[in-house]
Amino acid sequence: MLSRRHLRIKVVQALYAFFQSKNDRLDLGEKQLILSINKLYELYIHQLSFLVAINEFAVKRIEEAKKKHIPTEEDLNPNTKFINNRIFKQLASNKDFLKKEEIYKISWVDEREMLRKFFVEFKESHEYINYMNSDEDSYEEDKKLIIKLVKKRLSSFTNLESYYEDKNIYWVDDFHTANFLIIKTIQLFTEDQDEFKFLPAIYKSSKEDNDDKDFIISLFRKTILKSEEYKKMIEEKAKNWEIDRIAIMDVLLLKMALAELFEFPSIPVKVTMNEYIELAKYFSTSKSSVFINGILDKLIESLKSENKIKKTGRGLMT
Repeated sequence: MLSRRHLRIKVVQALYAFFQSKNDRLDLGEKQLILSINKLYELYIHQLSFLVAINEFAVKRIEEAKKKHIPTEEDLNPNTKFINNRIFKQLASNKDFLKKEEIYKISWVDEREMLRKFFVEFKESHEYINYMNSDEDSYEEDKKLIIKLVKKRLSSFTNLESYYEDKNIYWVDDFHTANFLIIKTIQLFTEDQDEFKFLPAIYKSSKEDNDDKDFIISLFRKTILKSEEYKKMIEEKAKNWEIDRIAIMDVLLLKMALAELFEFPSIPVKVTMNEYIELAKYFSTSKSSVFINGILDKLIESLKSENKIKKTGRGLMT
């Protein structure tokens, strides 16, 4: 389920922590990498659970309103479109989700105020108002609302983000990635699916040499084991720069790119180059993407001329 870019980001973070800690235990570094991804999946389940909790909160609000001493007409005959949203119902009854929610011991019982705050804010949004006032009643409309809820409201709900940061150190940087995974999951939902449909796994797997878990472990290992060799190659192409003055993250990204060029024959050269230029924009300085683009271009040109990059499949050298 995680995209290759998200996986590369996780490897970057693990490698940076490994080198900064002066650690020489490769096995411990790998365990931390896998743990960080497992914790991301746990956060994803928490976010799905939060959505279900919001729906349950809305149901309770309606029930409480009916019990008022002097209920209004709206209290007695509420618009139940939101609480009957088909996506909520599918998620709340999904056996795989419920099992994982129990394994992670997730409960929002003590977070009623946060649920209230989110629901009240969402209820005032134009997405909610338009949905509730629409005459359309379809599965696709229900799905679109939940995706908008996650994309526009949940992703900007800082109270929840702070809650997660306080709860687990591994969740500090993963809030938005977890929301991305939720959107991908909801997009895969179909109207005819039953409660036995499995949630997407965190890794995509195949019988080829590009299994996601194998990919991250191999990328992590090769970058470390050949770190000095790659450092020398970078130094040769960065003649106008002293290697110690180049940003640490830039050197790390270049080493990772070299590991990918050498060790993953099924990944096109162009894909590797584009990915690490984009990662430079995400992780490093404003000038880093230009620098990495230039150094990688020189490295690739030299390695191609020496026939040191072996790629398999049509067009993979482009």
